Amino acid sequence: MTAEATTQVYRVYIKATSQAIWDAITKPEWTDRFGYGGRAEYDLRPGGAYLGRSSEGMRESGAPEVAVDGEVIEVDPPRKLVQTWRMLMDEAMKAQGFTQLTYEIDEGKGGVSRLTVTHELAGAPQLFELLSGGFEDQGAGGGWNWVLSGLKTVLETGVELGPW
Repeated sequence: MTAEATTQVYRVYIKATSQAIWDAITKPEWTDRFGYGGRAEYDLRPGGAYLGRSSEGMRESGAPEVAVDGEVIEVDPPRKLVQTWRMLMDEAMKAQGFTQLTYEIDEGKGGVSRLTVTHELAGAPQLFELLSGGFEDQGAGGGWNWVLSGLKTVLETGVELGPW
């Protein structure tokens, strides 16, 4: 018998300060420039709300106004953000409930910072598959790899990665 995988860990090195990465993750004017183009809204305090709004294109395809919701658990700017995260795109995803998402940012030498994203997905097998890019061929996007590639691109070049 094999153990079910429940945690995804992604690491990317970005030529940007930890503050720039923090701002890109938490400020609405940045969040719509990478990933799936939706605006994230944070109340950056423990117990504060998180909303991940869908992009206009996603809404035109039938997505709800709010694609993801959650609650802030821990805030240590610009180094660490821990939150709950629940996908609201359809009832099956919503029923999988809240998962835990952690961003850790370490500023290194030469203007390069390391961003580690850890997503605890116990009890959410469909979400695990979606966020790993498993539904990419079905038009559901490339998951965290896509989001982090877009984040890196926009911070290093100022240009949005664009649609897949």
